[in-house]
Amino acid sequence: MTAVTEKRAAPAAPGAPAGPTAPVRAARRRALLHWIGVHALGVAAALFFVLPFVFVLLTSLMSDQQALTRDLVPDTWVWSNYTRVLETPGFLTWWRNTLLYAGLGTVLTLLSSLPVAYALAKFRFRGQRLALMLVVATMMLPPQVVVIPMYLFWAKQMDLSGTLWPLIVPLAFGDAFSIFLLRQFLLTIPDEYIEAARLDGCGELRTLLRVVVPMAKPGLAAVALFQFFFCWNDYFGPQIYASENPAAWTLSYGLESFKGAHHTDWNLTMAATVLVMAPVILVFFFAQKAFVEGVTLTGVKG
Repeated sequence: MTAVTEKRAAPAAPGAPAGPTAPVRAARRRALLHWIGVHALGVAAALFFVLPFVFVLLTSLMSDQQALTRDLVPDTWVWSNYTRVLETPGFLTWWRNTLLYAGLGTVLTLLSSLPVAYALAKFRFRGQRLALMLVVATMMLPPQVVVIPMYLFWAKQMDLSGTLWPLIVPLAFGDAFSIFLLRQFLLTIPDEYIEAARLDGCGELRTLLRVVVPMAKPGLAAVALFQFFFCWNDYFGPQIYASENPAAWTLSYGLESFKGAHHTDWNLTMAATVLVMAPVILVFFFAQKAFVEGVTLTGVKG
């Protein structure tokens, strides 16, 4: 018995590979199960968000008859559905109006919000906290609260009803959310850079353009994307101000009219939906790095 015990307890011969012990194997097993669990949840979440887009895309490529069935994959890929949508009277006009609203609105928001955010982040003046509180307070005010007096002002006093200008012009006077987001990002820029620029003789405007703006590109990109997405998807504003004039409709509002006119042509409705969603998806896909950096407020690099 003693000899057998000693034989079992004898160390492995020199040069022989030592196998993993039981605790090591258990740790590897737990790590593998954890990896499988995390990735399974990630794949499930990705499918949850992607499958509706896949369904819309596949339906948009079906024929008129197949779109009314339960089929999930087109028998024949009817790419001409997109041509039929683009040839719909008014669709290209909706595109032009949406690009005008989103593009000009984004530029005006950046130009008007950046100086205010810079002042709130880097200047020291009496009433600074009160000014910041007022900016934040305006974010808590729903647009439906002021829609009636604003409509009376733009429609009766300015005679701009039936156009998109009542939605574009106010963006030239700043946006509370954009000001707050930019202010939080500018706080991460060290004051030493700004002080050095001032010592070199730069005025505040030159310091803002030459020093602050290059460092704040991620924050500016995030604000630009937020504002662009908001204007592109805005339905409430065009419904209030531009509903009486089809020539001023945007894609979000025109899509509702298109759906009503083609309520049985699901393939055309889905094709129009894809054309409305595609620019937003492409913009976010190419700008997602700057968007994430701006939202997480990573600050200065290097």
